[in-house]
Amino acid sequence: MPFDYKKEYKEFYLPKKQPEIVTLPPMNFIAVQGKGDPNEEGGPYKQAINLLYGIAYTIKMSKKGDHRIQGYFDYVVPPLEGLWRQEGIAGVDYSRKQDFQWISMIRLPEFVTEEELEWAKTEAAAKKGMDYSSVEFLTYEEGLCVQCMHLGPYDEESATVALMDQFAEERGYLLDMAGGRRHHEIYLSDVRRCKPENLKTVIRHPIKKAAVTAERNEF
Repeated sequence: MPFDYKKEYKEFYLPKKQPEIVTLPPMNFIAVQGKGDPNEEGGPYKQAINLLYGIAYTIKMSKKGDHRIQGYFDYVVPPLEGLWRQEGIAGVDYSRKQDFQWISMIRLPEFVTEEELEWAKTEAAAKKGMDYSSVEFLTYEEGLCVQCMHLGPYDEESATVALMDQFAEERGYLLDMAGGRRHHEIYLSDVRRCKPENLKTVIRHPIKKAAVTAERNEF
């Protein structure tokens, strides 16, 4: 059976419908960075997704070609993920999609090195006639986060985010978007085949422990 990251790491990909605290280890991804509204037809975001899947399946299907990747094991291509930010906002404002700065990404199996990614980019470009130069190797250590499963349209995520913020605050944590940490989404549903009300999206926010101010006792 192919290795399935969603099933093997359920704590990262299949969280509960109620918020929870989790610590994420370093993971490797293929990634494309860009700006703008992800809903723009034929726009940079949709182009980035095509590039990512082109590389992801080139690596997965390398087992059928002449190129042998050391340590290769068969696997299910992990779900698409996205890191999102907007200038001057700690989180996201869904009414300002044109202001998004995003990193679209797909997790890599551990056997994929930067050198193997370069092979995959060259291989995919030769077969598909596309420019894959914008695809990067990204190691991302997310660390301490609050996460939750969101059910429904993307534009209604704010209600789930509010629950996450409240849950974290009640347990002594604060939102922490410093140092490149971002609003994180993992897409478990195919938006082309799923009704908006049935979409499943993991939402993850970086947090830190709130500072505790010691009170001075007066005698």
